[in-house]
Amino acid sequence: MRRRYPSKIHSHNSINSLLISSTMKINLKHSLRPQSSHDMELSLKFKTNVLSAIVILGMLSLRVAECGLQSKELTYQAINCRKHTAVLTDFGAVGDGKTLNTKVFNAAIRNLSRYALDGGAQLIVPPGRWLTGSFNLTSHFTLFIEKGAVILGTQDESQWPPLPVLPSYGRGRDAPGGRLSALIFGTNLTDVVITGNNGTIDGQGATWWTKYRAKEYNVTRPYLIELMYSNQIQISDLTLLDSPSWFVHPIYSSNIIVKGLTIIASIYSANTDGVDPDSCSNVRIEDCYIVSGDDCISLKSGWDQYGYKVGIPTQHLIIRRVTCISPFSALIALGSEMSGGIQDVRAEDITAIDTESAVRVKTALGRGGYVKDIYVRRMTLKNMKYAFWMAGNYNQHPDPNFDLKAIPEIKGINYRDVVATNVTFAGRLDGITGDPFTGICISNVTMTMNLEEKKLPWNCTDIAGVTSKVTPKPCASLPEKQGVNCAFPTDRLPIEDVQLKTCSSAHK
Repeated sequence: MRRRYPSKIHSHNSINSLLISSTMKINLKHSLRPQSSHDMELSLKFKTNVLSAIVILGMLSLRVAECGLQSKELTYQAINCRKHTAVLTDFGAVGDGKTLNTKVFNAAIRNLSRYALDGGAQLIVPPGRWLTGSFNLTSHFTLFIEKGAVILGTQDESQWPPLPVLPSYGRGRDAPGGRLSALIFGTNLTDVVITGNNGTIDGQGATWWTKYRAKEYNVTRPYLIELMYSNQIQISDLTLLDSPSWFVHPIYSSNIIVKGLTIIASIYSANTDGVDPDSCSNVRIEDCYIVSGDDCISLKSGWDQYGYKVGIPTQHLIIRRVTCISPFSALIALGSEMSGGIQDVRAEDITAIDTESAVRVKTALGRGGYVKDIYVRRMTLKNMKYAFWMAGNYNQHPDPNFDLKAIPEIKGINYRDVVATNVTFAGRLDGITGDPFTGICISNVTMTMNLEEKKLPWNCTDIAGVTSKVTPKPCASLPEKQGVNCAFPTDRLPIEDVQLKTCSSAHK
């Protein structure tokens, strides 16, 4: 734990002791000699000068001590505050961007885990460039990344341990083999906070993207942050850069807040999804800015037979005040790995710019599962290929053993209050033959089309629903029904009422 600088306090007391002792010796020396009036006058002046010097030096010593004791105050919002604090450098970390700190991160967190039942602990990452491989978090713990601090993912692949495949996927997502541990990883945890005052986590993913495209991996690339089988998670107020693959991947977890993230990867990067809740419940994603080579937010719940066998849905999510730039993917994707089910998703006040599609459903025969009770309102779209896109033919499967009789159920998809400009296609809505997507509702939507395109604005097959006040006019399978205002729930999800606490901590 942090020392309280006793040596500096001791130095302050020593200076005062020395000054007092010197004064006593001077006074004693002058009191032992015979005193003439001239001597007494000189002695008085001498003592006055000495006392002035004592006062000045005493003030200086106080200021020196105060400077030595001066600490940096950190104030931040979190689901829980911590009783104990340590700084990464206490454990010997070197922030030069070259020294590997994997062992230091793991040792520091192991050391702090002993405080889990004593008010919890936080590890402060100070300004510097902290090169590291994968490290594991602990419960009742905060990782705080200060402004000017950068956690750098090493390109030494030996520093990313292998993990078993996820049970709801049956294989690695990139390749048939296993997968590599995320840069920041944890499993079976409770009460975990990853936050900062806009500190940075940089996955240095470009090399990983290149090797992946060259098919050099037989395992799945690491994610930037992954928490499994965990509860009470907060990831907030950070900048995340260039993940090797997905950025934020909570899986089989609940009660999650993702807030105030800036997530940036090249629009040409490989599979750099921003935030991917996977078989998770009670999730709040808000106030994020995401630039990605893939979906900005993707909701998942397992892949084909592995997903519906595990059967853990993603449900009860609120997504709000998110801005996305993704020219080749979606603002929010529902699937395609949705075999455990996706239900009760609420998205509002969201913006997509220069993005392929807004809120997109992706599924296929063999997926099973469901996507239902989806509610979207107050969406602003600029420079889009598709405003509305649903695909029932997203035919990526983990292996040939999927069951074509596992038919997904897609129903109750609601959009309202949408303004879109410079749109190429208003909607491409493709259900599954014999398994139409039903209960689609679109209301109060104004789209300005790209006049250079001479194609039909809507293309619809195997769907059913209604529209109201939508321009341009939708396809025949979405007839106009006057007075319809598509649903958006009036109740609040429990995760919306979780109030963050104001936490503070001082360190040198």
